Amino acid sequence: MKTLVKSIAIVAFTLGTCTLAQAQKIAHISLDSLITTMPESKTAQEVAQKYLKDLETQVATMDTELQTKYADYMKNKDTYSALVASTKETELQDLNKRIEDFKMQAQQDYQRKYGELSKPIYDKAKKAIDLVAKENGYKYVLDTSAGVVLYSEAADDIFGLVTKKMDSMPAAQIPGASNPVKPAPGTPKSSGAPKPAGK
Repeated sequence: MKTLVKSIAIVAFTLGTCTLAQAQKIAHISLDSLITTMPESKTAQEVAQKYLKDLETQVATMDTELQTKYADYMKNKDTYSALVASTKETELQDLNKRIEDFKMQAQQDYQRKYGELSKPIYDKAKKAIDLVAKENGYKYVLDTSAGVVLYSEAADDIFGLVTKKMDSMPAAQIPGASNPVKPAPGTPKSSGAPKPAGK
């Protein structure tokens, strides 16, 4: 009798473990690789580079102004009175500080802008991952690009499923892009773009 009870307990435990494993179906994907393959990423990169170039141009203009004023000061400093020399030195120091402050703010501004450009891309990727996970019964999806997955089976890699899902989704609209991102092949024509009034 004890053997029968023990056997039933083992079977129940095994069935319970199998059911739990099925209930906790896990997939994985490299989010970094997914983002890189998206055409919107190229558009965002182009917008970010233009934004950065504009900031660098402003810094170069300020640097040129500083160099010109410094050269003028060095050329004429022997002719200046103590008060004029002191005033010009203060002006040079103030301009140099403004340039350094601008460079620091520009770096922060660029990071903010890059985050703003990246958000619609990450939102689209996340939505596609969510849809694939729900459609295929995955309870968890791990990001292998984060480097925390020690083992996974190839059958659970949903990269292909997600890229296929994104082909049917509208393109992510990148703020500041002069040309909208072309939808991937197979994307429905009613891709969420607003229709002109009266049509």
